[in-house]
Amino acid sequence: MAPSTNISSSAAICTLTVATPLLQDDAVLQLILNLASDKQVKVSQEKKGNVLQLQMLDATGVVLTQRAAILRALSGPALQYALDVYLTGGYGASSKNGGSATAVMAMSSLQSWMTVAHQVTVGASDKAAVLAQLETYLETRAFLIPSSQATLADMDLCASLLKAKKEEDAPFTANVMRWMTTVHAQMTAFGATTLAPLEASPSTLPAFFYGTEEFVALGKKGAPTAAPAAGGKPAAAAGDKPGVSEEQKKVAADKRAKKAAEKAAKKKTPVPPTAAAPLDITALDIRVGKILKAWHHPDAEKLFCEEIDLGEESGPRQIASGLRPFYSTEDLTGRHVLVLCNLKSRNLVGFPSHGMVLCASNADHTKVEFVVPPQDAPLGERIVFGALQGDPEPENKVAKKKFAEKLLPDLKTNAAGEVLWKDHAAMTTKGAIKALNGMADATVG
Repeated sequence: MAPSTNISSSAAICTLTVATPLLQDDAVLQLILNLASDKQVKVSQEKKGNVLQLQMLDATGVVLTQRAAILRALSGPALQYALDVYLTGGYGASSKNGGSATAVMAMSSLQSWMTVAHQVTVGASDKAAVLAQLETYLETRAFLIPSSQATLADMDLCASLLKAKKEEDAPFTANVMRWMTTVHAQMTAFGATTLAPLEASPSTLPAFFYGTEEFVALGKKGAPTAAPAAGGKPAAAAGDKPGVSEEQKKVAADKRAKKAAEKAAKKKTPVPPTAAAPLDITALDIRVGKILKAWHHPDAEKLFCEEIDLGEESGPRQIASGLRPFYSTEDLTGRHVLVLCNLKSRNLVGFPSHGMVLCASNADHTKVEFVVPPQDAPLGERIVFGALQGDPEPENKVAKKKFAEKLLPDLKTNAAGEVLWKDHAAMTTKGAIKALNGMADATVG
């Protein structure tokens, strides 16, 4: 349906309140409203301001105010999964109430890609780095999550990248361009009326020349015609009488000899392989978080289930931690902690866990302490280590290359209980990271 000032139905199951300027600027939200039935969603527009709110009209009365959460809700549970196949690959309904592991992981991946899209939109990510990682990621994939067509993750990131593109930016690379062309066409077909245009990149297909260098055209009967000789008169074609001139033969022979010499020189001078950048702790994405609530895992006696605020637009993460032998539920609630964020989501005894809370422990693991940032460190701030610089690697690469297993053994506390990776101190903008009770010479993981 096309958005209008007020669209309502007595059968509506949710109400979307949105500022008209926001709606006009959000191609993905337009698309969803175009697909949705006006018998399920009531849309109320306000001419000014920046309001964006979705309220369920059922007994729960749930209210959502974050854009990504609203988009996912409209694509799934808010409209009773009517758009699930179109926008979330059919994984939304399959992942509810525990669902299949494949569906849960797909929805977790969709949420992560939408976070990347938000970071591109607000300028919190290096756009060039995102595009470089995306080019590699799409080498063996058609879309961002396993699906036969573009999902909400593809659409949100595509729209963000197009909106952020500037005239001076380099053209999109081959895999990114192929992906964006497909996603852009699907979004346009679904009704994204204000989607930024996609300009075609210059063709990278090779151009071929058939013939030898001394022939530049074809004669009337298809026979090659020789290039003009000195004096401006065309020389006879090879095989014609009186034949190619001696001067032309000499020029062609000289060119062939020069090319052969260059080719031989290249073979004799091997190009040294480019040295890979050394692996360091910047490959891991460690951030400041706050435990909002914690409860005992119903089926695992050593696990806590936690909701942790990492300052992400997509909302708190769910993470499971094996800390019940060392802490109580009260010890966790409200605690500021460090979270390793770029780990793939996985099920821990049926609980979907996306990340790891970092703690210090002694050699035999009989004592465990949180490693904590200064109390006033901003939620979501990334931890830096001395002068080391680098962007975190994507989740799939961290898992495939086992970066956590390689790097965490060197993450320790010193005699003062301060966290270091090798000789590089862990810092926030508000100060150093320490073990909660100053545990010295401990391993952090």
